[in-house]
Amino acid sequence: MLQFPTSEIPIQRIINKKGVELFLKREDLIHADISGNKYWKLFYNVNSYLESRPRRPFIITFGGAFSNHIASLAAFGKIFNIPTLGIIRGEEWREKVSDNYTLHGASQNGMGFRFVTREMYRNKDTLTDDLKREFPYALIIPEGGSNLKATEGVKFMLNERTKDFDYLCTAVGTGGTLAGISRHAEENQKIIGFKVVKDKRLLENVKELRGKSNFCFYEADYGGYGKITELMVHFINHFWITYNIPLDPVYTGKMMMRLLQLIEEDFFPMGSRVLAFHTGGLQGIGGANQLLRKKNRNTIDIKL
Repeated sequence: MLQFPTSEIPIQRIINKKGVELFLKREDLIHADISGNKYWKLFYNVNSYLESRPRRPFIITFGGAFSNHIASLAAFGKIFNIPTLGIIRGEEWREKVSDNYTLHGASQNGMGFRFVTREMYRNKDTLTDDLKREFPYALIIPEGGSNLKATEGVKFMLNERTKDFDYLCTAVGTGGTLAGISRHAEENQKIIGFKVVKDKRLLENVKELRGKSNFCFYEADYGGYGKITELMVHFINHFWITYNIPLDPVYTGKMMMRLLQLIEEDFFPMGSRVLAFHTGGLQGIGGANQLLRKKNRNTIDIKL
């Protein structure tokens, strides 16, 4: 069973500029292997499943070849000795597991894989129905871990120390974390979701997960989901040197770069206190550097 942390998650002050104070809540420090918001998204999903005492515990989920969620669930399975299965987008990865930082790590943690075509992957309802018939005792968690149980877990990212901030900010992939923050924030708080994906259904997804109307989106994909520009590599390396805080290049790195741009553009009123959430995903640095080296490009110089 996942437990509540025994110590407070740090909130670190980043800058005070143009009358705006920016802080970062270090959810990446919650667990060494089950990172950031993934911990809280899994919290109610896996705990309620295990409390039901399934005959043969087995957990299945979906993800891409570099998915933080896949990595986190695999780590959970190893820690609690529960078999896990990842439904992976892209049949081409079947013969490349050992060459992929995320999949290799998940495999080392005991996760099994099924690789499906992108067309099959898009039809997750059919895939899920087939898996339910094949594994009637399994817990099947959606891509990114985003469902209503996940949004209930996300509420623990908020506490007495987060109530005094005017703005709460998070990177957005599937929408579960944004929906959870939106649902459980204070009435006076404004929520900003930094979109790292180009997904026309994202607003609908957040609404389906019972997000309120207290949030807005800002684009932060910087060329597309998982795309890593030279500017992003430079920003993450500079941030590491300046603040001694590691950022991943897919989620929190992109959010922080766009957030600092908004401060420069005078988006926030004078006197605003802004809190961003570090949602972890630092395992993604390994995979990113693999791709960057293959292209003879500069890498992310963070040693974890």
